[in-house]
This record gives sequence, structure tokens and C-alpha cells, in this order.
Amino acid sequence: MKISFVGSGDAFGSGGRFQTCIRLQSAECVALVDCGATSLTAMKAQHLDPGEVDAVVLSHLHGDHFGGLPFLVLDGQFTRRTRPLTVLGPTGTAERLRVAMETFYPGSTAVHRRYVLRVVEFDGAGDWVELGPLVVRGWQVDHASGAPALALQAQLGGATFGYSGDTAWTDALYQAAEDTDVFACEAYTYDKPVRYHLDLADLRAHSDRLATGRLILTHLGPTMLDRIDGIEYETATDGLTIDV
Repeated sequence: MKISFVGSGDAFGSGGRFQTCIRLQSAECVALVDCGATSLTAMKAQHLDPGEVDAVVLSHLHGDHFGGLPFLVLDGQFTRRTRPLTVLGPTGTAERLRVAMETFYPGSTAVHRRYVLRVVEFDGAGDWVELGPLVVRGWQVDHASGAPALALQAQLGGATFGYSGDTAWTDALYQAAEDTDVFACEAYTYDKPVRYHLDLADLRAHSDRLATGRLILTHLGPTMLDRIDGIEYETATDGLTIDV
């Protein structure tokens, strides 16, 4: 599996970074983990074809994690996409996507498309959901977004990727990280607690129990970026690509 951090930034573009979008690729499937509002631009800037995406897996329904979906859907329509697209997200995803598309582009949900758009919702109880070669499960975490927020684990191409999503510290992250080749964990702030988010002190207190082969920090806010050279953990950048 090839893992690409298409976007590694926070909601506000701190440091000029794109919003969260992590691309997983094997010989059989291309999936996005989250698709923030800037993701279509980020993919095209990095010469990644949005038309190759088979699935989008959402951790939660804030705009910097799912707001790029209407643009991805419409891009496929205007580029005459025929490849099916599956969206897997927490309970409420189908309705939130419909409302977002109708808000941005009224009437867009009623237009005939050449490709099948399928939305699958899952409850975050830790059960596996199979989407062809991509297998995903999730656990509810502590992040208010008007719908359940999830930490995720995805298996593809013989490798396992884990992701915290956005959350305050919760022991569900131990499960999401367990036996992963790579675990991407948000670290929004350096030392100031922000409700529903992780700071570096949280991570330092628990990282030795995250059973992953490689821990990478992402969703970095201004105070993290200001101290990036002194942080002892590996940090993501836009375009960072890893083969596992």
C-alpha cells in the first residue's frame, strides 16, 4: 500500500497546508481517508487523478474533513467519470452530503450521473466493513460534529493504516493504532488544550502504548508548526508518500 498525505493541515490552512486528505493506494483500489474542502485542489496540484478514487472513508462530518466531497462528486460528473464511487462514513453522512451539495449547487443532487455514487454508513462499533479490496472499521471518539466522530483502521494491499480522526484523548485510539503499519494521529496544538482535540502533551502521555509500526502526526495547527523542528515525533507534510 502507498500512503500519501495529500493534505496535512488544520481547518484554517495554517502554514499554507491543505486540509485533511490521506490517499491509500494498492494495485486494486484507491481510497481517500477524509476529503477536506481543499482536497480536489490538493490532488490536482500533486498530479493525482481524482477519477482514480474508488472510495472515500470519512472520520467525521466537519468541513475540513468532508467538505471536498461535493466538489469530488461534481468533478466526476463534468469529467464524464464512469468509475463507481463509494463513500463510507458515520451515521448521518448521506443526509449531510445531500444538504452540502444542495447548499453549494442547488439542484445538483437530482442531475443524472454516468457513474454510481453509493453512500454507506457505519456505526463505529469496531466491526469490519468490506468495500471490495478495502476493509475498514471505526471506533467512536470524542469530537462534536453533529454526528458520530470516528477513529479508523483500513486494510488494503496487505497493509494496515490507522487514523485518529479529530478527538480529545480517548482509549479508543489504542484500538485504532493496534497492529497498524502506520498510525496517523492528529496533534493540533503544542501545549494548549483545545476541546475535542489532541495536543502534544496528550500524545506524549500515551504514545508508548500505541502499538503501531510508525506514528506520524498530522492536522497540525500554528503552535505545532512554530516548533516543528523540535518535535520528537515524525510529522506529516503535504505530499509525504510512504510505501508499506
